[in-house]
Amino acid sequence: MKNYTTLILKNRAPGVLEIEMSRPEVFNAFDETMIVEMQDAFEFANNSPEIRVIVLSGTGKHFSAGADLQWMKRASTASEEWNLEDARKFAKMLSTIDQSVKPVVARIQGAALGGGFGLACVCDIAIAAEQASFAISEAKFGILPSAIGPYVINTVGKRQARRLALTTMKISANDALKINLVHEVTTLDQLDAVVNQNVTMLLASSPNAIKEIKQLFGQLAHGPVTPEVVELTAQTISRVRGTDEAKEGFDAFLNKRPANWIPQS
Repeated sequence: MKNYTTLILKNRAPGVLEIEMSRPEVFNAFDETMIVEMQDAFEFANNSPEIRVIVLSGTGKHFSAGADLQWMKRASTASEEWNLEDARKFAKMLSTIDQSVKPVVARIQGAALGGGFGLACVCDIAIAAEQASFAISEAKFGILPSAIGPYVINTVGKRQARRLALTTMKISANDALKINLVHEVTTLDQLDAVVNQNVTMLLASSPNAIKEIKQLFGQLAHGPVTPEVVELTAQTISRVRGTDEAKEGFDAFLNKRPANWIPQS
């Protein structure tokens, strides 16, 4: 298992890697180092055949306070060239998580602010404890939620995204549930159990089917179903039907047995 200075990687269960942000002294705010390490950790997970599900979590009381203010202070006095390169690294990290071929589950126990809000948006599934809170706080510091913006809009819609970004208002876990920012809210003592329930369901799905779903859905936009989209979906399912995992899945169902990708307890 890889070792990092700002992250802890651990096997949550067979086939399940937990990437835990570990800067509790600053509520898991990220800086240049964490961004590089997060990028590397997700590339490692996506390139490891034995890893099928990724859980993203944070050490301590909070999920992530977003950008480290000392990092932002350094950025405010740096050159435009430095800022562009730095911003590209952060944007690439978000894109890597969003486009992960392995499903990603966010375990949110406390505050998810700014970039932490963005992290919740790029995960496939977000589970929050009742005391979790969310805010897009960048405007308070004279900047804007640029890199996370597309993911926030895709998650909660443009009007909700505008309201949250313009007002920097903090919302509760239950409010986050209402706008589809999180998928489920539970008590803190049940948070891991609910995360594990979702992980179990993911492990019951074919790894190749999950990869194909993520790739296809990533190409589909809300709106009219054009002839090009119809053709894309037809070509995709016709190709996947002939794969070994599809054959195994149908055979397992017809013979009333677990498919060979389902972990045996």
